[in-house]
Amino acid sequence: MSRGVFLFLFLHAYCVQAQVQNAGELHGNFQVDAQYYNIDTLIGAPVVPEKILTNGFMNLWYTRGDFSAGIRYESYLNVMQGFDPRFKGTGVPFRFASYKNDKLEATVGNFYEQFGNGILLRAYEERGLGYDNAFEGVRVRYQPVKGVYLKGLIARQRTFFSLSPGIVRGFDAEVSFNELFTSLEDKKTIVIVGGGVVSRYQTDQDPFYNLPENVGAFDGRLNIIRGKVNFLAEYGYKYNDPNATNSFIYAPGQALSITTTYSAKGFGLLLAAKRLDNFDFRSDRTAAGIGANINFLPALTRQHTYNLPATIYPYATQPNGEMGFQAELSYRFDKKTPLGGKYGTEITVNFSGTNGIVKNPTENDTLGYTSPFFQASDEMYFRDFHVEIHKKISKKLKGTIMYLNWVYNKDVVQGLSGYGTIFADIGVIDISYKIANRHTIRLETQLLRTDQDEGSWAMALLEYTYSPNWFVALLDQYNYGNYNEELQIHYLTGNAGYTKNGNRIMLQYGRQRAGIFCVGGVCRNVPASNGFSISVLSSF
Repeated sequence: MSRGVFLFLFLHAYCVQAQVQNAGELHGNFQVDAQYYNIDTLIGAPVVPEKILTNGFMNLWYTRGDFSAGIRYESYLNVMQGFDPRFKGTGVPFRFASYKNDKLEATVGNFYEQFGNGILLRAYEERGLGYDNAFEGVRVRYQPVKGVYLKGLIARQRTFFSLSPGIVRGFDAEVSFNELFTSLEDKKTIVIVGGGVVSRYQTDQDPFYNLPENVGAFDGRLNIIRGKVNFLAEYGYKYNDPNATNSFIYAPGQALSITTTYSAKGFGLLLAAKRLDNFDFRSDRTAAGIGANINFLPALTRQHTYNLPATIYPYATQPNGEMGFQAELSYRFDKKTPLGGKYGTEITVNFSGTNGIVKNPTENDTLGYTSPFFQASDEMYFRDFHVEIHKKISKKLKGTIMYLNWVYNKDVVQGLSGYGTIFADIGVIDISYKIANRHTIRLETQLLRTDQDEGSWAMALLEYTYSPNWFVALLDQYNYGNYNEELQIHYLTGNAGYTKNGNRIMLQYGRQRAGIFCVGGVCRNVPASNGFSISVLSSF
């Protein structure tokens, strides 16, 4: 069925239902982002022949009883800078119909799905990255008895406005023993065990390689919860899958993720470790970048929201080989104590790091290498040590102070050469002051100090908010430490926004520095730009 015919039938069915009592509900959202691009050769902004580029979409979801259906229309005329240029034109790339009762849920069309933590399979959308690997096919979820959850799917994946050539087949099972056995319902220890199998079929049309047409992978996971402690481990194995991202070697892939958390009143502890080896899994063996990913491999580091650490040197997962670890301790000093003061104080200390893995060459060039499972290489990819303090000083004044020590192997993380490893110290001060009821002003300053790459940066943000509707902000990023004095540039930007009910309008004018934008270890390059942008969002 074509997307246009599906759209017509969907709207027609809704109009017919609206004529009878209990017609169901229609919800949705709409967003359009547009930017006018100025020529700015000083910052290296690409020339945009169209002058104006836009990204837009609308979702419509209809539900009535156990039935639901939805569509999404998207428009890229043409796609904005920083997004994949293969997003071009307009269409309806997402539509579905679903039925659900007490035991069974069946979906046809497009859908998102995740097995476990996503190491084996995860389809999701992250609109800010231009990332959408939705499945198109058939999915069934079934709960035969209480505590047993089964999923199965067969589908192809979205790649921009087309579908990837590979067919993905997957099955996942999860058992909660405390739900399954009544004798365990009141036990303090909760045990959940799960596992899945995923395979990809893609025909072999390569004139040089003898490529496996069916590639299988499986995983197992264990989740134990007792009181304030939560332990989660997941291991995945992928059979030989020569592809563009691993240079068409035939080595198998492995992935291991272990996370333990302890949470109590005013105290939290997280310990995590991860190992990846040749575990890039796609529904198209020739795809690269963010296209056709079957699984999701998050970066084992804190996802920062502050501008300099988040956008200048963010870490991207290296699926062909990395070993990482993370430890985080958070503590709240009580009110009216020497360190807590009148309102209490929160402190977080985090240390995370990632190295490469040892790769020993083999006599068989097609195998690529062997790798001892528990041995990391001496090559450092990333380090992040930071201390963050939140403090309410008075009824009107509160603030955050943060220090970060950063190590970033730019050549490895960004796939470049000649940059080496960057060592940086970053400081953040974020202060909010409530002037009066509904009136708040916030000052944020950041400093990134380094002797490598483009040198040091400073950032300042001044924001005024009239709750809950208005805000205006002025931001300046200054590359004061650049060794080329002509590139010691101010990136000045002004923002304003208005929000009411389900509607939001945002305006921006100024310069945007070139950099990398990441979410969960998945990144996209953002080129430098100069111009005016507008964003309109509405939900209903």
